[in-house]
Amino acid sequence: MAEGAPVDVATVLCQWAAGGLAYLWVTTRRREVGLGYGWLLRSLYGVIAAVGAVAGLVFQPNAVRDVACIAMALCAVATLVRSAVPNEAAASHDVGVGDAGSDGGAPAGPAPRRTIEGFDPRWDLAAPLAGMVGVVAAGLGSSGDIAPTLHLARVVVGTAFLGVVSNSMLLGHWYLVQPGLRREPLRELVRHLGGLWPIEVGLLLLPTGMIAVLTGSIDDGYGGLLGWFWAACAVTTVALAAVAMAALRERQYAAVMAATGLLYLAILTGFGTDLVARLTLAG
Repeated sequence: MAEGAPVDVATVLCQWAAGGLAYLWVTTRRREVGLGYGWLLRSLYGVIAAVGAVAGLVFQPNAVRDVACIAMALCAVATLVRSAVPNEAAASHDVGVGDAGSDGGAPAGPAPRRTIEGFDPRWDLAAPLAGMVGVVAAGLGSSGDIAPTLHLARVVVGTAFLGVVSNSMLLGHWYLVQPGLRREPLRELVRHLGGLWPIEVGLLLLPTGMIAVLTGSIDDGYGGLLGWFWAACAVTTVALAAVAMAALRERQYAAVMAATGLLYLAILTGFGTDLVARLTLAG
């Protein structure tokens, strides 16, 4: 059995929140999604960051990571307030249905979503930057038999991987609220998911990694079952991303919902890809 880096809830929650908030900026920087999408994700990941801080302080303290989680949660709340209460001089305009026909969106939809010109999307960078301090601090912790640089790389890339797979599904569901939204923001997240997948899986295969589990050099405690379960999760994740991208090329609006359903499954397999490997290698 390998003696790898321990996996604790606080670090996973810190990664999840930081990655999700970083990919929120990837989407909001386009100034296309309605304000509610940002409100939803800042609230969600702010809570996750706060829970991560509490879990760390109570169970497995890491001073830098836990303070960074608190700072990330506070930044998410501050940005939420900033977006909800724009300055009086800010102009507003409607978005959401302008080019739906040219990009395969719904030909017509309900009232468009309001976006605030006075809200600078760069505000959304504050929370993930604070969170990444905690992610790096966690990655620099004990790595056991795993090379410290490899452990840090796995934690950092895993942060982006968990964030993009979660936001892909959440943005897909947002099309129910804003059906005229162009598909390009969702396509961008799916492309990032596909691009991160080989890096994520490659890092998990490097020694000491999952190849040792698959070959039996490391006993997973279940006769190799966890190794093959991980492999199935990894292959299924990239397959789901590929099929979701193919669905988004179809012009029918139902294709967006089909892609969202596939991305919902990709969250399960994506988290399995990252966490099953890390837990198995932790020994």
